[in-house]
Amino acid sequence: MVRIMTIEDYDGVYALWTKIRGFGLRSVDDSREGVERFLKRNPTTSVVAVEDGKVVGSILCGHDGRRGCLYHVCVDEDYRRRGIGRAMVGMAMEALKKEEISKVSLIAFTKNDVGNAFWNTIGWTRRLDLNYYDFVLNEKNITAFIGQ
Repeated sequence: MVRIMTIEDYDGVYALWTKIRGFGLRSVDDSREGVERFLKRNPTTSVVAVEDGKVVGSILCGHDGRRGCLYHVCVDEDYRRRGIGRAMVGMAMEALKKEEISKVSLIAFTKNDVGNAFWNTIGWTRRLDLNYYDFVLNEKNITAFIGQ
């Protein structure tokens, strides 16, 4: 079952994130407080998939009023290839449409072969016409990669 994510899902979502090999977690942004802040700003667009009483998929999804963005899209390895990822993306995109968002983006690490194959399979386009830049405002917000 795919449904809107709430902060009550955090423990299950975090447990899923820590199972995904190559997944990057940020010390501040992905803390309970960071996710709660994100969900308060975007209360209807993030989703979870729940099966067998546990969170098996999740997407943090939000927007700035112009463009939507998907973060931390993942499905438990034991539950992949069942349409869960596609269903979650569809629900998040419908939520963004209801909020009159016309374009959605995401970032996938270049070494994420499974994720990049998924996005290509469901019709997303890799952009070659731009550069992506970051500027760190909080040095304490460290990324740790799982299982690498």
